[in-house]
Amino acid sequence: MFGIYLKRELGRRKKAALVIALGLALGIALVITVNSVSAGMTQAQDKVLKSLYGLGTDMTVTKTRTAPTSGSSGRPNFQFDAGSNDSDDTQSSDRVMTQGGQALASSVVTKVAKQSGVASAVGALTLNVTKVDGSFTQGKAQSSGGNTGNSGQGGPGGNSGSTAAPRVEGGGANFDVNSYSVAGVDVSDQTLGPLAGSKITTGKTFTAAQTDAKVAVVSKAYAKENSLKVGKTLTISGTKYTVIGIATPDSSESTTDVYLPLKQAQTLADAKNQVTTIYVKATDSQQIDAVKTAIQKNISGTTVTTSADLAETVSGSLSTASNLATSVGKWLSVAVLVAAFLVAALLTSSAVSRRVREFGTLKALGWPSRRVTRQVVGESMVNGLLGGALGIGLGLAAAYAVTMVSPKLTAQLGNTGGGGAGGPGGGGPGRQSTQSTMEIALTAPVSMTTIALAVGLAVTGGLIAGAMGGWRASRMRPADALRSVS
Repeated sequence: MFGIYLKRELGRRKKAALVIALGLALGIALVITVNSVSAGMTQAQDKVLKSLYGLGTDMTVTKTRTAPTSGSSGRPNFQFDAGSNDSDDTQSSDRVMTQGGQALASSVVTKVAKQSGVASAVGALTLNVTKVDGSFTQGKAQSSGGNTGNSGQGGPGGNSGSTAAPRVEGGGANFDVNSYSVAGVDVSDQTLGPLAGSKITTGKTFTAAQTDAKVAVVSKAYAKENSLKVGKTLTISGTKYTVIGIATPDSSESTTDVYLPLKQAQTLADAKNQVTTIYVKATDSQQIDAVKTAIQKNISGTTVTTSADLAETVSGSLSTASNLATSVGKWLSVAVLVAAFLVAALLTSSAVSRRVREFGTLKALGWPSRRVTRQVVGESMVNGLLGGALGIGLGLAAAYAVTMVSPKLTAQLGNTGGGGAGGPGGGGPGRQSTQSTMEIALTAPVSMTTIALAVGLAVTGGLIAGAMGGWRASRMRPADALRSVS
């Protein structure tokens, strides 16, 4: 009886049911869209962080920055010989410096790994290589020539020759400066560290036996810029390295151009048993703050940077859009939902008021108030579920449209005040004054949690509307029906 009556009444009031369902659908669709865009913002931010941290890294440990020692400016120094002949010999010089001039002893990696809550820790050495090559062109001495006249400047003999000093004409220097970053990778554990955020698309990665081998993996962008391929040779500070692989970042731009085995990088920088960054993975993501506190307390002279710390430095359109989606978007969703629930409740109550004769007659026939209330709530629940289905459809369409358009967002990563510029594992002295800028394509993924939330909102909306309409219907008396007839 309940189902038959419900079907008949909904069929008689299609327009009213559709209006209530559409009101709920718009609110639910907005919630799905905002939640999916917010999830896309989070994924975009994760891509930015992974390009610097590497996959699976929860935090990094660097040396606390200190002032340069006396007599050291922290800047590379180049010395060239201008030569003593007329030849234009090409001269070249590489200066290899550790990131920010700060380094930790390799033994600190073991200390970090022993801290409570640390699953694994891997050290890496980030270097900045500045290469200067070019040549000097020597100038030529030219005499002034000509006659100065009988001015007596030639001495008592009245020499008319020139006494002016010879001039040097021509000459100069033409030098090219190229700066790039090098990362020393612990080949025994590549699941953490600067290479973990990239995949090898050509060639192969390091093997555990290549701890001190003269081999290199280069980023795709650097390989293209310098016409490097697998099997070719790369020379750094006079040492030749064979390129064995080309690495492509999983998500965004890479801040590292060349990857070497850690021992080779230490040899290049004259930094034996030193690392600039320690990549740390926690045993539990909920304990990251506790692990950070423990490392800073037990290992002095270190700065610990977590994903949350690094995320706070992300600026640009990504940060602006994320803030809008988080604050304005969610509050707007709440406001629209409240309005949709209120409208649905008022429309349901209004519809009950127009059915005075119907409900009054049913009560006169012996229907108890709870049965009338159940009937109204049942109709509202169907309207709510219909609104939920429409809302999910509209929300999915909106999220799909955002993903298809994939608007581009820029992300700039500033310095966290840790051991290096551009965040852990990225950049070097040459990149310290500039921010790392990346372009991210926005997507709007819809999770099952969001769908479940939409269904819950649909049921809630139906219950609220049904409760208000049912309360109104339960207060009707058979006399109201007779009054409406008269």
